[in-house]
Amino acid sequence: MIKVGIVGATGYTGVELLRLLVNHPQVTIECITSRGEAGRAVSDLFPNLRGHLDQLFCQPEVQPLANCDVVFFATPHCVAMELVPELIKQGTKVIDLSADFRLRNATEWEHWYNMPHTCPELLSEAVYGLPEVNRDAIKTAQLIAVPGCYPTATQLGFIPLLEQGLIDPSHLIADAKSGVSGAGRKAAIGTLLTESSENMKAYAVAGHRHLPEISQGLSDVSGSPVGLTFVPHLTPMIRGIHATLYGTLTQEINLQTLFEQRYADEPFVDILPAGSHPETRTVAGTNVCRIAVHQPQQNNTVVVLSAIDNLVKGASGQAIQNMNINFGLPESMGLNTIAVMP
Repeated sequence: MIKVGIVGATGYTGVELLRLLVNHPQVTIECITSRGEAGRAVSDLFPNLRGHLDQLFCQPEVQPLANCDVVFFATPHCVAMELVPELIKQGTKVIDLSADFRLRNATEWEHWYNMPHTCPELLSEAVYGLPEVNRDAIKTAQLIAVPGCYPTATQLGFIPLLEQGLIDPSHLIADAKSGVSGAGRKAAIGTLLTESSENMKAYAVAGHRHLPEISQGLSDVSGSPVGLTFVPHLTPMIRGIHATLYGTLTQEINLQTLFEQRYADEPFVDILPAGSHPETRTVAGTNVCRIAVHQPQQNNTVVVLSAIDNLVKGASGQAIQNMNINFGLPESMGLNTIAVMP
């Protein structure tokens, strides 16, 4: 059995980790931390876990966490990097859901997060945990940086086209919509019910923190720097990301066949039949990315539609997928959930 610790388990990605891990047949949850809720029953804060988890929150101290086989960090940025170096020294594996280790360039990270990175030496050691690209590296990694939600949906949509050099890498557009849970569990005026309900808005058009992460991943696949316009939107739903991606084709190809063949062996990427339109509700609560590819009017613009649950394939589910790969387990273990509809 894999002994698991979770740091920062009071947020949405934290409780999603707990929901999925309590039913994982090869996991025992040893340590669930929260500075503000230490001593409180986890099921008191999250009643959906009553009868499934009988543990108390504890303080995030190094030694109890180091006794685990793997520690998940479901924390805001700038938290994981304070504890991760010591856990790495003690041989504990780390799967970080925050942005602390996603970017390889410390200067760029500091530009986007407005503070010094306290362990830049680990950036080169961290493996970017997008299984559809980095599966082999994930198998042997000690430190895994789980991709963000927007980056997951966007990269999975563009990857088949960039790998084969079929679109102009200098002119990519990602128009992405997210549910309100993507903003986290903290109180903020913009995510109050009366502010976000019956409303949709773009934000961070000048530059979102996920932009350098997406650009880094797509540039790796393309083999050269990409030019990406990324515009995120907040939508009045709880879960889900829908990304509409645009590229300019440089040659003719059967796009449907291309996508079906690229993801034929991927357990969590579902290429829909030609002419389909994925919906966020069909992936809610699952680790699946559903994709449809279109070529409107048969012109040179390709449109890729990519839908995920931001809390599962965009965060906690993908983190567990990485754990399964890293520990040599079947990749889909504990993740074969079906979306709830309606």
